[in-house]
Amino acid sequence: MSLFGLGNRNQKTFRPKKNAPSGNKGAQLKRHIDATLGSGNLREAVRLPTGEDLNEWLAVNTVDFFNQVNMLYGTLMEFCTPTTCPTMSAGPKFEYRWADGVQIKKPIEVSAPKYVEYLMDWIEAQLDDESIFPQKLGTPFPPNFRDVVKTIFKRLFRVYAHIYHSHFQKIVSLKEEAHLNTCFKHFTFFTWEFRLIDKAELAPLNDLIESIILAC
Repeated sequence: MSLFGLGNRNQKTFRPKKNAPSGNKGAQLKRHIDATLGSGNLREAVRLPTGEDLNEWLAVNTVDFFNQVNMLYGTLMEFCTPTTCPTMSAGPKFEYRWADGVQIKKPIEVSAPKYVEYLMDWIEAQLDDESIFPQKLGTPFPPNFRDVVKTIFKRLFRVYAHIYHSHFQKIVSLKEEAHLNTCFKHFTFFTWEFRLIDKAELAPLNDLIESIILAC
């Protein structure tokens, strides 16, 4: 089983798995990610390979992390419902409301599963928009590309925060805690390496993040 293999029980995902940006470069970088992850050194795996374009690296990894969170949340869909999770929260102090700035301009309170549904639809739309995530080799990235990526990672973090605060015991009972922790460790190293999430946003899992960063 691969480092991020989920076993037979959890093959369902919340959304269909996305492929890395097409073209030789995207596939090459994806192979690099897979190879370095296989070594088990997550901190080394997130570093920009020598001579590679930062935006290309961010793009391929954004797709990868989208797929990871998709798979993780897919294991919890039957347990994370509007009844069990009427708000998208991370403990009693943090509640997240949804707005995409286009269809929903004013933040609205929604259940956790509805928030994740909105979020995955929104991320998928960004990934499919070739003016943001170019599919053809050599096509330039937009000037605001890093800002788009930061917003995606900020919102993906909220799914992790909700899982840890609201569903960790269920994850333990499913014997998936090692997988969850490895995925989040990888996510933390990547976002830390490229400063993709503001420190204030990380508050719900601050102790866990500090233990990950300080452990290496």
